[in-house]
Amino acid sequence: MTLKIVLLINAISSGITGILLALMPDIFATLFKTDKIAPFVEVGIFLILFSSFVLLAAFNEANQKRWTKLIIKLDLIWVVASIFATVFLASSIGIVGSIIILAIAAWVGLMAYLQQHTLNKLCYESNKNNIN
Repeated sequence: MTLKIVLLINAISSGITGILLALMPDIFATLFKTDKIAPFVEVGIFLILFSSFVLLAAFNEANQKRWTKLIIKLDLIWVVASIFATVFLASSIGIVGSIIILAIAAWVGLMAYLQQHTLNKLCYESNKNNIN
């Protein structure tokens, strides 16, 4: 799997999640057992912007490695923040909300891992070709 493909998967999954959150916050508020829809819209907008950046990184080979490192850091921050959110909000978001947050965190963690793995492979191959 190439770095471009992993970035595209991340961009598409983040974009779809963002669009769903931004356009249907009431559904998520119901799942999370809350009447507050603004946080879902805000996270949705963030994810749409994030997915746009990831999409740019996928097609911008000149900055792909550097931008991917930033994307990995942002993904890891998302995972850690999700764990904290689940712990601190568990009593107010219900079990379904906690499961959704942790499932998305697991997916984002997988994206970070795959991006790092393909980036390492790309750097290794580049260094190997420079030696020969």
